[in-house]
Amino acid sequence: MWEKRYREELLNKRKEAYAGGGDARIARQHAQGKLTARERIEILFDKGTFTEVNTLLQSHERDICLPTRHIPGDGVVTGYGEIDGRCVCVAVEDFTVHGGTLGEYHSRKIIDIMDMALEMRVPFIMVNDSGGARIEEGVCSLNGYSGIFLRNTRASGIIPQIAVIMGPCAGGACYSPAICDFIFMVERTSYMFVTGPKVIDSVTGTKVGTEELGGAKVHSEISGVAHFTYPDDASCLQGVRKLLEYLPDHNGRKRAEEETVRRSCPSNRSVGRFLEECVPDNKKLPYDIRKVISCLADQGSVLEIQKDFAGNIVIAFAKMDGKVCGIVANQPAVLAGSLDADSSDKAARFVRFCDCFGIPLIVLADVPGFWPSVEQEHKGIIRHGAKLLYAFSEADVPKITLILRKAYGGAYIAMNSKGMGADLVYAWPIAELAVMGEEGAVSIVYAKRLAQAEDPAGEKEKLVQEYRDKFISPYISASNGFIDEIILPEETREKLCSALKALEKKHRKRRDRYHGNIPL
Repeated sequence: MWEKRYREELLNKRKEAYAGGGDARIARQHAQGKLTARERIEILFDKGTFTEVNTLLQSHERDICLPTRHIPGDGVVTGYGEIDGRCVCVAVEDFTVHGGTLGEYHSRKIIDIMDMALEMRVPFIMVNDSGGARIEEGVCSLNGYSGIFLRNTRASGIIPQIAVIMGPCAGGACYSPAICDFIFMVERTSYMFVTGPKVIDSVTGTKVGTEELGGAKVHSEISGVAHFTYPDDASCLQGVRKLLEYLPDHNGRKRAEEETVRRSCPSNRSVGRFLEECVPDNKKLPYDIRKVISCLADQGSVLEIQKDFAGNIVIAFAKMDGKVCGIVANQPAVLAGSLDADSSDKAARFVRFCDCFGIPLIVLADVPGFWPSVEQEHKGIIRHGAKLLYAFSEADVPKITLILRKAYGGAYIAMNSKGMGADLVYAWPIAELAVMGEEGAVSIVYAKRLAQAEDPAGEKEKLVQEYRDKFISPYISASNGFIDEIILPEETREKLCSALKALEKKHRKRRDRYHGNIPL
């Protein structure tokens, strides 16, 4: 039998690591409304499935003027476990140890688990709660960030990467989440900023507080950095679990299909009536596209992304007959559904994610054009709009477009038109496809005729109807092959589900280049 001291020594080392920064610092963490690293892991993973790695790794003595107390684990918990029965790797920073600061061995632990996730081809989750680079370790700390960024980039498009901000994430640390696919934040306790807290506002000359500079509200509504926000740690981690339901383990594997729960509508015709009520045939009237998405998708399956940013476009995961798909839809309730710089970025990033991981796309188009303004031109709407064009053109997953009411100008092209590579394009009978709306077109094309008319208003009404019949009717587009089929609202769900099933075996093209040069 082994001597008792061997067992006791190991158990004491583990106990020290599990204790983190000690009772006082854990109490301080709780007082701030935050959970500890190990409490977060308990919520995130299925019970009893988490296995920790590099538990006893710690920083070593250095010839420096600011000595650090060396604690096993070095301020980050890493390992793997199961979420809904699927293997996932994780690194969770522990703010109770050295303020979660990143030093050489702290970063080494994160890098090791990232390498493991990529080799195993499983999702990686990074929970950030850190004071930033560990000052006393100098350039060794900065080099640690370099290694993390490199692995974020190498893993991009191969495995899903999720960043969860649960405390401060400042300076260079922000860029690892920025490279990840999705960012979660917690209200009132999460912060992301490059420049540091209490900077001076260049306009007002006053100090800007931490929350105003980079809180969850700022990044979910203004900057567009965050994809999801939640009121507390527990609900945020449940949100991460929810997102993983829609994602594959890696880019070579599809998510396991699930049996769909049919909506409780008595018939397709009643669904059609609901859709007709949701979408008025008067193209000037707004409506909420979310109601259309919820009606078409499996009941309760819609997960909207970045819902508080660039509201003129809606992006979401949903399930159609149990199959996961990505939804990109214009929102007529905001800016009439026009495309602008932010909405183009938002949609393009989502399209590229779906293409990376083989998730088919459904596009719901009701767009009057790109939003016209000096501000948008100065903001670079040409460059940003080109991102959406590029993303749809490059994507070779199944792509299906439904034109609900109108699709005008360059925005018609940008919303996955037939000429941009859409596999199937459907349209409702009320749809209109044209360079611009009939009234604007008539005012330009027939300006001289209207000026000479005895009854300009009556003449314009007549010309508008003629223009509508000759140029913007969906039947004109169908006769030219720009629309594959004109369908009724009650047929829509079945048509979309059938198309997704038919396109499951679509062959994805092999690239004959390293990559294109998207206009970033």
